[in-house]
Amino acid sequence: MAEDSLKKEWFVFYTKSRQEKKVNELLLKNGFEPFLPTQKVMRQWSDRKKKVEVPLFNSYIFVNIEEYRLVEVLKIPGVSWSIKHNGKPASLRQNEYELINRYLQTGLLIEANVFQSTLEAGDKVKVIDGALKGMAGTLTKRNSQNLFSIFIDSLNYSLTVQLESAVLEKIK
Repeated sequence: MAEDSLKKEWFVFYTKSRQEKKVNELLLKNGFEPFLPTQKVMRQWSDRKKKVEVPLFNSYIFVNIEEYRLVEVLKIPGVSWSIKHNGKPASLRQNEYELINRYLQTGLLIEANVFQSTLEAGDKVKVIDGALKGMAGTLTKRNSQNLFSIFIDSLNYSLTVQLESAVLEKIK
């Protein structure tokens, strides 16, 4: 086994929508070391206001493991896939982990925004999660909510679906 695969890193996983806390509990129960950065925010309902704890990064959780154990985490209910960066499993650098913790310790409200996607109109893309998983198409436009409309060529029909950029992967 390569030495790199024996080194623990904070690997990044994508969870099903609103399942971050449940996945965190399951990871702890199964002996993993998860990191789910959360913050308290004020939420308004029709009859009241309440402070609730919400994940800083929607649908993301970090797990401190060796690379060869990625498949074990993927078996945890609620974990959808491991995030890839440049074709390799994405991981949080130690200094980034410490930076997130420092921000959280301030108690200030933090806004986490997804960095501009590298996907562009005309790119060939594949859907990597959800009801259309495995379908390939062409990215046709991008709207202000960072959603994508794609043309699905495999149906040989003009069909447009809006999907979040997180479920799209550029085909090389």
